[in-house]
Amino acid sequence: MPRLSGVLVVNAGSSSLKYQLVDPTTGACFAKGLIERIGLDAGVVHHEVDGQRHVLERDVADHAAAVTQMTEAFTAYGPDLGDVDLLAVGHRVVHGGQDFADPTLVTDEVLATVERLIPLAPLHNPGNLQGIRATQSQFPDVPQVAVFDTAFHQTMPAAASTYAVPRAWREEHRVRRYGFHGTSHAYVSRRAAELLGRPLEELATVVLHLGNGASATAVDGGRSVDTSMGLTPLEGLVMGTRPGDLDPGLARHLHHVAGLTVEDYDRALSKESGLLGLSGSADMRQVQQRRAAGDPDAQLAFDVVVHRLLHYVGGYAAVLGRLDALVFTAGIGENDAQLRAAVVERLAGFGVELDVEANGSGRGERRISTDASRVAVLVVPTNEEWEIARQAAEVVHAR
Repeated sequence: MPRLSGVLVVNAGSSSLKYQLVDPTTGACFAKGLIERIGLDAGVVHHEVDGQRHVLERDVADHAAAVTQMTEAFTAYGPDLGDVDLLAVGHRVVHGGQDFADPTLVTDEVLATVERLIPLAPLHNPGNLQGIRATQSQFPDVPQVAVFDTAFHQTMPAAASTYAVPRAWREEHRVRRYGFHGTSHAYVSRRAAELLGRPLEELATVVLHLGNGASATAVDGGRSVDTSMGLTPLEGLVMGTRPGDLDPGLARHLHHVAGLTVEDYDRALSKESGLLGLSGSADMRQVQQRRAAGDPDAQLAFDVVVHRLLHYVGGYAAVLGRLDALVFTAGIGENDAQLRAAVVERLAGFGVELDVEANGSGRGERRISTDASRVAVLVVPTNEEWEIARQAAEVVHAR
């Protein structure tokens, strides 16, 4: 039996570590897992292979221990990493600032730069760094590749990435729009072109990545030219617990009328706003259930989400100069037919025509606009792990 060959994709957070062993050519997932509660009591290891899920309770003191637990799970339940030709370990890194526009082979200099960028992503980059260092120790002879959420958006023109703020902020403190979900937008825009049978280089596409975190991106010929998230993942669309676009004067107003501190304000915008703030639930499925039952708060939440989506789709069509494809992806985008319909039907004046049956039935990749529609509307499940594996393999092969 031939040996497996693949990329181990690692997504390390502050207290969790997700992993997948992926064939970078086909996207086949040989095994995947999740290690939760790193550094906390009662850690949990999940490992899934061949449709079988194994759940273990383990003490997981730190990320090095998490990587050891991951390796032991592969050994116990398969495939044994000793029997796999590991091309690389591909790491999701949230923020690469202006320093990284491409996936990058990890070096001491790269690690130092990612550490320097921690102020731009204080909740994410530290965990990403710990994951890289732990896998370096566990797999010292395997190339480590960093794939940055922000890299895809480094092609944005200055007009799109620049905030109209004092020069000192922009130059000394690196204040600008960076964007996130880059690996998802890269994968989905490329896959949409393949499904349409058209060269990526000739397509003007808007991708709507709609999950608990949500972002819209205008993709012109495979290059990001605008995106809804900014310096942080708070800007843009309405999300599960994040508000999206706000008046910058809100912070000062709430400080004076309610005594909110910076910490209070940040916590409210990160964890208490969005769908949760509007309806009492951060889960769009629950919002839809309450809306169907006549809950006015749920209806308002749905209407605000749709309005914001239309705002961005229309704006990005203008930025692109035309619109060839509109693509829905991520958990809500892939599964919420009512939300898709509410957006697409409001675009009828632009020649967009929904195929009601295709939208309401089926799963996976599909076109949900009619053949007569001037804009192709697609559902494309995202596959960020495959995108990370593909990019990591390209870096290794190019050495």
